Amino acid sequence: MSGPAHDIARQVRSGERSATAVLEATLARVRERNPGLNCFTAITEARARQEAAAIDARHARGETLPPLAGVPYAVKNLFDITDEVTLAGARVNAANPPALRDARLITHMREAGAVLVGALNMDEHAYGFTTENTHYGACHNPHDTTRIAGGSSGGSAAAVAGGMVPLTLGSDTNGSIRVPASLCGVFGLKPTFGRLSRTGSFPFVGSLDHLGPFAASASDLAAAYDALQGPDADDAACAQRPAEPVLPGLAGGARKLRVAVLGGYFSEMAGPQARRAVEIAALALGATAIVDLPGATQARAAAFIITAAEGGALHRRKLVTHYDYYEPYSRDRLVAGSLVPAAWVQQAQRIRYRVYREALALFAQYDVLIAPATPVSATPIGTDWLTLAGKQLPARASMGLLTQPISCIGLPVCTAPTWPETDQDGHLPLGVQLIGAPWREADCLSAALALEQAGAARVRPL
Repeated sequence: MSGPAHDIARQVRSGERSATAVLEATLARVRERNPGLNCFTAITEARARQEAAAIDARHARGETLPPLAGVPYAVKNLFDITDEVTLAGARVNAANPPALRDARLITHMREAGAVLVGALNMDEHAYGFTTENTHYGACHNPHDTTRIAGGSSGGSAAAVAGGMVPLTLGSDTNGSIRVPASLCGVFGLKPTFGRLSRTGSFPFVGSLDHLGPFAASASDLAAAYDALQGPDADDAACAQRPAEPVLPGLAGGARKLRVAVLGGYFSEMAGPQARRAVEIAALALGATAIVDLPGATQARAAAFIITAAEGGALHRRKLVTHYDYYEPYSRDRLVAGSLVPAAWVQQAQRIRYRVYREALALFAQYDVLIAPATPVSATPIGTDWLTLAGKQLPARASMGLLTQPISCIGLPVCTAPTWPETDQDGHLPLGVQLIGAPWREADCLSAALALEQAGAARVRPL
């Protein structure tokens, strides 16, 4: 493993290690491990050396170093990186000019002292749950390289699980942080819609897109999240919300929370390993009830309609001129989405608001709701179908069965890795969603920390 981010920052601040030494060890691990996992699509080696040297120069001058000083990280390749082409996983974008400036969240990470080492593999235009990218190759699960890493932020999760970097950034529209975090066995945070700036990231569905971090521990996840916060006038959804740091509140350990399990749809559409993961988390957190979100099925349908319509509208013009450049997994869905009637989208938005109100009623009694993050553990690369609730379902789309209803209504979620070991896939992780009320990321992260402290959630080093 690359080592916890908080340990790296402490060592750099104390002078025990230099940021440059940390970086060189990181680059060596990336060169060794990436060929078997295919996480990185670009390594920003020259930039990383400049950033590490700047941290070391600040230390030599006796300056107080920022909280993530010298911590290496990487980002999904839909984030703008100065002088790099923003691919968003697509061949059609490869001829675009390089970005003129960094994405806002990369700027925040640099201000916190972190060192950017590269861009990471993903599903084309974030429209997928497996990172079986036909242009840049499939990303492989570090726990079994014959299996998917999840998506669309597969490279982000696998780079942490594979021990190459301690922190990464990804995006989540319908589950693209939570699905790969679950399948790769790492911690991931999808914040409340509008919490973190999206400026300088390639869009997918403007009314559903979220950005967030991955990490190998709950405390590192909280540290990254704190570094990323801050209002942004250039992102209307994020314009007014002030930063609310959570790490100081976690310093004394996890808080006592009122916890319930989401049943109904979230149990019916989960396989045995996923249900066992929820049992592990519920026992460790002292869940006192099983509750229902009645509109979950409709919320997922609404998410499909909104995704199709907004994604199709975004890509309509290029689909006409560059159809063959788009990968087969997504292009027909984008074309179909561009034809969705406006009345359907209006109705989907009404459903979205109604289910949001249903969730708020649950949070009047509970702080955190537990649900599985994926219905099954990582499937073999190339799997087309899986069986759930007695039905044969398309494998790629079905990985988001349990995440889509929650991102549709914009709630914050921390995915925590468990190891249920209930069947032939017992060597594989499967995460749980720790779902909080709007703007209550602190509750989600506190629940993740409690699971980690109880030994119920952990990242297995490779």
